[in-house]
Amino acid sequence: MEQGPRLHKNLVAAVIEALETAFGKGYYADKVIERILKRNPKWGARDRGFIAESTYEMVRWWRLLWELYGKEPSLKRKELYRLFGIWWQWQGYHLPEDWSQFDTVRGIDIEARFKELESHLAVRESWPDWLAELAESELGEAWPEIAHASNIPADVFLRTNTLKTNRSALLKQLADENCSAKPLEANEVGIVLEKRKNTFRLPSFQAGYFEVQDGGSQMIAPFLEVKPGMRVIDACAGAGGKSLHLAALMENKGQIIAMDVEAWKLKELQKRARRNGVHNIETRPIENAKSIKRLQDSADRLLLDVPCSGTGVVKRNPDTKWKLKPEHLDRVRKIQADILEDYSKMLKKGGKMVYATCSILRSENEDQVERFLAQHPEFKLHHQKRVNPSQWSDGFYMALLERV
Repeated sequence: MEQGPRLHKNLVAAVIEALETAFGKGYYADKVIERILKRNPKWGARDRGFIAESTYEMVRWWRLLWELYGKEPSLKRKELYRLFGIWWQWQGYHLPEDWSQFDTVRGIDIEARFKELESHLAVRESWPDWLAELAESELGEAWPEIAHASNIPADVFLRTNTLKTNRSALLKQLADENCSAKPLEANEVGIVLEKRKNTFRLPSFQAGYFEVQDGGSQMIAPFLEVKPGMRVIDACAGAGGKSLHLAALMENKGQIIAMDVEAWKLKELQKRARRNGVHNIETRPIENAKSIKRLQDSADRLLLDVPCSGTGVVKRNPDTKWKLKPEHLDRVRKIQADILEDYSKMLKKGGKMVYATCSILRSENEDQVERFLAQHPEFKLHHQKRVNPSQWSDGFYMALLERV
């Protein structure tokens, strides 16, 4: 075992507090970490990185770590310290001799324990049994690779805002700002950071030259086949990452109506649009069924980036594995079917719509589209695409349909 980085008691205590809060109160790890770091502004970049990375990785491997420890999950502080000790040794590091919190787990043969467990995929890749069984039944032979790839921490991707700059100019500017990055091969606007960095403080971000957006997510807006001058509705816009991408593809010409049931998200979109130099987006909160009815038969293009289980973005949100419950999944599938049924009426005859999720599950993706098409002969499927979690992306699904 290596000596490894030196452990500091206050930083390990912060990781333990983050785990207690994330699992005890049901908050997502990113929000918990943000709150802890805000409370301790004197910590430097290395300390902050240690807390964030340690918390995320322990959340990611939560089930496996408890299995290596040989105990049932607990939120007792002394047990969480021991679990940290298991995780530290699993990474190949020695535990400090003078920390009594680690005495009962010091020197456990982690490698031998892992060998005993590794034939059980849900344990080895640290997924709850119910979700692993469901994914296996829906994805078959593709599941083991997806289960593994979902545990590889996601890269940071940027999408060049082509209303203000181009990718090669942005790459030069990022280099000047000491942010090392390279082009994403999958498209002409994507950029991958070679080293994690807080991009929101960069002058290029403040100037609106890019947005942070996963590489797979960058494929959804182009899938809609928009053109300048069209009337486009983004009906589940949220804070508007894809609305902004659509505006760039439309060269700021035409009209984008960005809608969402949560009005506060649309306020965030308005801020982002100003920074991006976008002026063809109109925001409209969905207050009731009339909000949709008013727009019946009016859209050339319709984007339905529907609420989903989030199983495609576990790389980024490892908590999803533990926070998602079967009843939540049932509820979300019903919402998806309702959105397809009700919102599709906004599309003109001859118009096209994209149904998209960040889920890996067939029941939220292909099955939803098949059911909708069976009930609506006036729609036809052009093509569909699945981006499975891999070395370069999160998991996404998109289907292009036309109202004929």
